[in-house]
Amino acid sequence: MIEISLNKIKKSYGFKDILNNITFEIHTGERVSIVGDNGSGKTTLLNIINGIEKEDSGTVTIRKGLEIGYLNQLPENIYNEKIVKKVLYESLDDVLKLEEKMNRYEKKMKDNPSDISIINKYLNVQDEYIKAGGYEINTLIDKVAHGLNINEFLEKKMNELSGGEQRRVLLASLIIKKPEILILDEPTNHLDINTLEWLESFLNKYKGTILIVSHDRYFLDKVTTKTILLENSKSVIFHGNYSYYLKENELRIEREFKEYKDQQKIIKEMKRKIKQLEEFGKLAYPGGDPFFRRAENIRKRLERLELKDKPVTKKDLPINLDFNTRSGKDALVVKNYDLKIQENILIKNINFKINYGEKVCIIGENGSGKSTLIKRIIESNEKENIRLGTNIKIGYIPQQITFDKDVTVLDFAKEYFIGEESHLRSALDKYYFHGENVFKKVNKLSGGEKVRLKLFALIQGNSNFIILDEPTNHIDIYTKETLETALKEYKGTLLFISHDRYFINELADKILYINDKRIKENIGNYDDFVNHKK
Repeated sequence: MIEISLNKIKKSYGFKDILNNITFEIHTGERVSIVGDNGSGKTTLLNIINGIEKEDSGTVTIRKGLEIGYLNQLPENIYNEKIVKKVLYESLDDVLKLEEKMNRYEKKMKDNPSDISIINKYLNVQDEYIKAGGYEINTLIDKVAHGLNINEFLEKKMNELSGGEQRRVLLASLIIKKPEILILDEPTNHLDINTLEWLESFLNKYKGTILIVSHDRYFLDKVTTKTILLENSKSVIFHGNYSYYLKENELRIEREFKEYKDQQKIIKEMKRKIKQLEEFGKLAYPGGDPFFRRAENIRKRLERLELKDKPVTKKDLPINLDFNTRSGKDALVVKNYDLKIQENILIKNINFKINYGEKVCIIGENGSGKSTLIKRIIESNEKENIRLGTNIKIGYIPQQITFDKDVTVLDFAKEYFIGEESHLRSALDKYYFHGENVFKKVNKLSGGEKVRLKLFALIQGNSNFIILDEPTNHIDIYTKETLETALKEYKGTLLFISHDRYFINELADKILYINDKRIKENIGNYDDFVNHKK
């Protein structure tokens, strides 16, 4: 059954087409992802489906009576003063109304124990309540609250929570409600690995239809079975998960490029033939009409030809992480160290060593001390328990990127770049800071722009030990892949925190796992770590 159908959807902002001729269907039970670069129109498309934005042309058809649950990327603050637990129960409003109705009939039955009509009405409502899962409400809420790690603040008000915590509550509220179709815009933001794994398991057992926008490739591979690519304002459908799409899309581009080149050869030959026939016609004057007619016939065929677009190949960010001086063999040694904030111990008796050239990932639940540990390493100043190797030069990108001065992109970049301003402008252009964008204030940049600017500064630093805290936050999949390639080729030492399991698999040769205030070391990438735990 078709749940949602889009036919030739077009949406423009000003002179720019965001979506053009978008056509696809979503069927009952499908697990669909929408992928594409930042700015390709993914969120706009979800908003159009949900009626938040209006398409300029085309039609959106939604099955009559379809119950949709939508997790917006930027939800409205409509729950400010409400208690978290109440927000979760509100999602079961229909079930709670049935429960109230049952309670009323129970009171009537006490007063009129022999009234068969009341008993029958009670039984009918009870049947509805059972079908709606009424007797499992508390169990379901406990299960979801624990799975999404929100059980610790069930009695708090929504406005007392961080943005990430609020989104987890709203996600919990949606999946407790169990709508027929779940539409999720970046549901994995702010989730640690344990929570991600729980969500994957839950969604794989979910009986409804799912439509997801996410930059988490591992998550998409685990959950989705159909991929819709938004590219150059158009849509391309792939009947498989993210990894399937990657392979098939590469073949598609190769095929389309060959078709484009073949057509260009045909066009060139047709134009040559037209010119040749017209020249023959001129030479045969006054009997050249047959040549001109043939030339005109070929011209009409050329005009009717449906021109193929040249496939657009993306330009990689120029991430070249070379450095001049290597460090000593032991890049970092942490020995018998307790990580504390005041008297609160986050991690006990830390012992590990990172050799020069190793790529090491720290994983653990949110709040387990990952970022604090990295900051202590950077600030170590050769403390006895945290010792950096000889000739270490650290390059660092934090999770929350802030700038000390509210300067322009160009002025910030000048502090790191050696050379003429014209060369600097050219270098920034390669990081997608085109033209007047170099005069944007750094504190007004988007999350992805901040990451790109910090990467630019990092590359100028000639670092032989790179430390990254959640480097894939706020960047699209293509930029992640470019960064992965650069870090794979990097010869220095890499220490990073990430919840992006695809990213970890591509890079890590060792994992430091924080659990129960201890660090355990595991050789290999994320999949190796999971297999070891089993």
